[in-house]
Amino acid sequence: MKMLRDITDLKDKKVILRVDFDVPVSDKGQIEEPFRIKKQKETLDYLVSHGAKVVMAAHISDESVGESFAALIPQLHILLGHEISFIKTVAEIAPYLDHYAGPALLDNVRQNEGEKKNDPEFAKKLADGFDLYVNNDFAVCHRDHASVSAITKLLPSYAGFIVEEEVANLSRVIDAPKEGKVIIMGGAKASTKVPVIKNLIDKCEAVLLGGVVSNDVLKEKDQDMGSSLVDTDTQALLAGLDLADTRLVAPKDFVVFDNKILDIGEQTIRQYIDIIASAKIVIWNGPLGLFENPVFAKGTNEVASAIVASSAMSVIGGGDTISAVDKIGLLEKFKFVSTGGGAMLAFLAGEKLPGLEALN
Repeated sequence: MKMLRDITDLKDKKVILRVDFDVPVSDKGQIEEPFRIKKQKETLDYLVSHGAKVVMAAHISDESVGESFAALIPQLHILLGHEISFIKTVAEIAPYLDHYAGPALLDNVRQNEGEKKNDPEFAKKLADGFDLYVNNDFAVCHRDHASVSAITKLLPSYAGFIVEEEVANLSRVIDAPKEGKVIIMGGAKASTKVPVIKNLIDKCEAVLLGGVVSNDVLKEKDQDMGSSLVDTDTQALLAGLDLADTRLVAPKDFVVFDNKILDIGEQTIRQYIDIIASAKIVIWNGPLGLFENPVFAKGTNEVASAIVASSAMSVIGGGDTISAVDKIGLLEKFKFVSTGGGAMLAFLAGEKLPGLEALN
């Protein structure tokens, strides 16, 4: 990939910067988890300090703000340390560039029909007037969208600092020797976790399971799941995975409420902690229980504490995992926190990410 840091002259260059501002917002309009926004500051500061004229493009899916950034601009000023101008439509970008007044943000790029369709005509409108494109949104790199893929055919395109960092760190943990490598997979979306397990199980010593993916495995092992959340066709989902493989570690006991498994049990917590204690690398995506309720957060919290107490190279990702760890004040103690949820999982599963392929 071509890297932003390789550009020798940014003075007066007009740069469209793809950023990740897809954050949860409270009913009162307050950004609840600013991690992804704060991560964008380094690249934005670099561009501005080197004289570039920057317009950011991003999407937001939170319905509490009407899927628009309009009400969040004052908070972005504070989080990014810049006065951020607001551009409502793509048609308003060119006039803004003609009278540039500091970094700006285009409203939710997904409000345009051509974005998700990777429409080349929409990409042309988006690229019009710019000299360079920089992708600093790793979390969307698994999407074949206009502001991620099609636009790279129209402008010289580069990876921002976040994309560069993500690829380097995730490649490092994939390529590391399997001795001492531990994978932890939990959360509610087993369909995104199982491909990762299939790709990495031969490259690690243990895969510790929680959440729906462990429910699916236990169901296939004839465990009575009661009313617990499980996928419909677990046999097809888990096809090709040897459920008798001793490296695949499912919970031995659980916390059950209302006939549902909502957390891993004490015996399992101790087992997972023991495995983590001797790990050299830990890759974690997905809480191990219903962490939003403190009653069912013990498994997730204890495992998080064990990881940061270990000497392992620790990598976590996924919005719920980040929220859970941040809730107990441990986020900054992890060695690397990925901004990608689906993109991190796709990368770890060995898939080709359209956003990365477009930068090659």
